[in-house]
Amino acid sequence: MSYQTHADLGGQTSHGAVRPEPEGELWHARWEPRVLALTLAMGATGAWNIDQSRAARETLPNYGELDYYQIWLAGLQRLLADRGLVGADELAAGRALHPSLPLPRRLAAEQVAATLAKGSPTERPTATPARFEVGHAVTTISQVPDHHSRLPAYARGKFGRIERVHGAHVFADTHAQGLGEQPQWLYGVVFEGRTLWGADTEPGLQVSIDIWESCLEAVVTAGSV
Repeated sequence: MSYQTHADLGGQTSHGAVRPEPEGELWHARWEPRVLALTLAMGATGAWNIDQSRAARETLPNYGELDYYQIWLAGLQRLLADRGLVGADELAAGRALHPSLPLPRRLAAEQVAATLAKGSPTERPTATPARFEVGHAVTTISQVPDHHSRLPAYARGKFGRIERVHGAHVFADTHAQGLGEQPQWLYGVVFEGRTLWGADTEPGLQVSIDIWESCLEAVVTAGSV
């Protein structure tokens, strides 16, 4: 199945002005914190992983028409429906109409604080040495995948340099497809703004992106061959 990542808006125009909101202003409607709570509670059941959850939201066909928590709600409904945990008739009725299916885990109210504090670390051990070091010149792959990917479209086929080595982490692309964690080395790569956005970009602007090893290629220079 081919996916279009609608959340990949970097470098696009015509989306209107960015309007910062006051710090600490979390909700605009009473239903929004309920959507967040439901999403966290269902994520804790193990019915899907965090990358599948993110992919469900970012590939919604009407992504651009929805507000932030509308996206979360639509993504949650999609995940539930895809796994047979809710029916279209139940969504329309707003209540359960069928016996519930078993889930791997359940998040109890008294466990919420500890669960959120613990988080879900993604670093994993690996026997494979890192291919790149800080300072190495690299380019990102230019191929467009047929699945949800964490490599932004605006950074494909671009030149950058390694500025950090983060260790080996769960590879989000395979994790989102249900193909396992397949941990890879993860790097912080810095790009010149003009490399990404063109000559009209503000001088001195740099953009740092965390990118997995399989999405990077070494830059071969005359002195290295």
